[in-house]
Amino acid sequence: MATASGAPPPAMDEKARRTRDLLASFYNTDPSAAAGAGVASPASLARPSPTAAPASPLDSINSTSFDPENYMNVLVQQSNLEGLLQRHVKMAAEIKNLDTDLQMLVYENYNKFISATDTIKRMKTNIVGMEANMEQLLSKITSVQSKSDTVNTSLFDKRENIEKLHRTRNLLRKVQFIYDLPSRLNKCIKTEAYADAVRFFTGAKPIFEAYGDTSFQDCKKASEEAMDLVIQHLQEKLYSDSEPIEARAEAVVLLKQLNFPVDNLKSNLLEKLEDCLLNLQNESTQASISDISKTFRAYLIIFPDSEKRLIELAQALFSNRYETVRENLKKRIPSTDLLAMLRSLWEDATAIDEVIPEAALPAFSLETTRDIIRQHIATAFLHLQSEISDALVRTHSTSNEKLEELQLQNAMDTIKIRVSQGCIDLLQEFHHFIDGNTELLLKLRDLIIDWVQEGFQKNFQKLDRHFHVLSGRSKSFPQESSALDSVQIDKVPTVLVLMLAQLCVYIEQTTIPKVTEELASSFSGGGARSYEYGPPFVPGEICRLYRSSGEKFLHHYINMKTQKISKLLNKRFTTPVWIKHKEPREVNMFVDLLLLEFNGVVSEVKQILPGLIRRHRHSDSTGSTTSSRSNPMREDMLNRSNTNRARSQFLENHLAKLFEQKMEIFTKVEYTQESVISTVLKLCLKSLQEFVRLQTFNRSGFQQIQLDMEFLKSSLKEFVDDEAAISFLLKEVNNAAHERCLDPIPLEPPILDKLINAKLAKIKEQNPNMQ
Repeated sequence: MATASGAPPPAMDEKARRTRDLLASFYNTDPSAAAGAGVASPASLARPSPTAAPASPLDSINSTSFDPENYMNVLVQQSNLEGLLQRHVKMAAEIKNLDTDLQMLVYENYNKFISATDTIKRMKTNIVGMEANMEQLLSKITSVQSKSDTVNTSLFDKRENIEKLHRTRNLLRKVQFIYDLPSRLNKCIKTEAYADAVRFFTGAKPIFEAYGDTSFQDCKKASEEAMDLVIQHLQEKLYSDSEPIEARAEAVVLLKQLNFPVDNLKSNLLEKLEDCLLNLQNESTQASISDISKTFRAYLIIFPDSEKRLIELAQALFSNRYETVRENLKKRIPSTDLLAMLRSLWEDATAIDEVIPEAALPAFSLETTRDIIRQHIATAFLHLQSEISDALVRTHSTSNEKLEELQLQNAMDTIKIRVSQGCIDLLQEFHHFIDGNTELLLKLRDLIIDWVQEGFQKNFQKLDRHFHVLSGRSKSFPQESSALDSVQIDKVPTVLVLMLAQLCVYIEQTTIPKVTEELASSFSGGGARSYEYGPPFVPGEICRLYRSSGEKFLHHYINMKTQKISKLLNKRFTTPVWIKHKEPREVNMFVDLLLLEFNGVVSEVKQILPGLIRRHRHSDSTGSTTSSRSNPMREDMLNRSNTNRARSQFLENHLAKLFEQKMEIFTKVEYTQESVISTVLKLCLKSLQEFVRLQTFNRSGFQQIQLDMEFLKSSLKEFVDDEAAISFLLKEVNNAAHERCLDPIPLEPPILDKLINAKLAKIKEQNPNMQ
């Protein structure tokens, strides 16, 4: 069915459409209207739309113009036997469904009709007699209204009189209050009930303004005198330090209600508050901060326009307190004490922030705490570096006084413990900063982890630079000059350089792995710094740095020792006139000095460096490196004439060099006693060879060199393990003297043995305990 406006009805679901079609067919309504609503009944086929082509006879079964005969003819013509049977079965099922639905629809509507009929009957029964009741109610209401009008008319005059008397009574009360006001005010003054006094006076003030110059002149004057006394008492309470801040705030509020000028009071009170804060700035007790918080809250209530000044005072208070913490950092306070101070300041700042959030004290405290913790971490690393430097300097100054046995070894062990344990102590101390669960530490945890890792990276780098300054290999920075007051860079002790070399090895192999392990277990995370800077701690880089520095220090120590011994050798060979040298009678004194210096090197090296793990001997792999004393051919040659013997020896030396195997004299220096001692000896003997080449010898001078080298050959065996290389270098010195000699006639072997044995006996006599 179409709507009034001609628009099609809204779409309905399948069940609604079926119900509508059934009702239309039951009540014989217009089938076309029912068909226009949408889809046909389940028994129908699809209907044509109004604009579609004419429907076939098979589609018009639900229309008014349905022709059964035509429908059957068309159906028989278009369908075979199987199709007719299927259409029969389908149509029979649809007819059965339609009969069932129609029967249910009739039953449902019948029940509804019966219920409606019963309801109408009950309504007719209940309405009977209602009209009479309504008329009776109307008559009663009319009677009540008439009686009420009669009462109002009779009492009107009395009501007006009562209201007039009530107004008069209220006015008399106000007048009585005005006359009693001076006595009331005096009573309030005696009981210190100043709030009641102000309330009474402000209530009577409009009357005094209107009638104070006529009827109530005396009362006004007495009241004003009493209020002057009240104002005086309020001012005294305001300036009294013994009064609580709440009472003083109440006094200001009462003065403002009395229109008393409080601008001067505000300035005085703010100055007094500033003095109070200066007295409390070094205190961190909860009570003092609680008082300050109450004071700020009261001042904000009393003087709303003083917020800017209160913010400045609060910021100044915390700035001074944080500055006090910075001063304490110079005393190297423990991390636990620093944390206690910072935690207390954070709690105080949070408490004040509840009163004055505009001061932004938590943000200021967080920023300042971050700087203080970072400064504390950096200061701790500087103290560790200073302790290590002082230990090295003290060891040097002590060793210069008297070099006792195992003294350097004990000092070296102490320094190693100081380096390793110092790093572990710092890690344990810094661990307090990330252990806390307070809001402050949780916000800074990632930053602290990065600072600790970055601090170890920079500390090891600075310590390496400091080692180079101590060794004299680089210039010191101004901030490092204080640590080097007792060490002259121009006169750096060699033992200090050797200790630095061994300390670099220890840091690389022991300290850095231990620190890396502790950082990974306790200080993992971080990442607050930008990724463009890379990781804060790179152990591989530090290990490479100390490995390189250790090698440099070790070579520097060898060079320093070699230069010192070379100066003695140079002095020995440039002082005498070798071409006029006398016949040798004993080993030269410079050999004793040389051996003494070698003993000093051995003593230092054996106390600082570890022993040789793998021994190297080259005597079996070398060629002809034996001395002239063990060569039978040379002994036969020495029995000939001096001239032939010298010429033959010269030719023999050159021929031996041609057939000699190549010997590796200078190998890589290792961190072992034998390697360092051997390298120093080899370099000194090489220098000795060069000094010999610069001189010209007579026969006696050449024989003196021969005697000295032969003695050194037997004496140096106890110092080094590479006897073949030392023998080769001693032989080279002897050959150099042979080449520079005008008459190279060597000593006879018996004479050579006699002089050497005499020297050995003399040494044994001077040192009876010597084996």
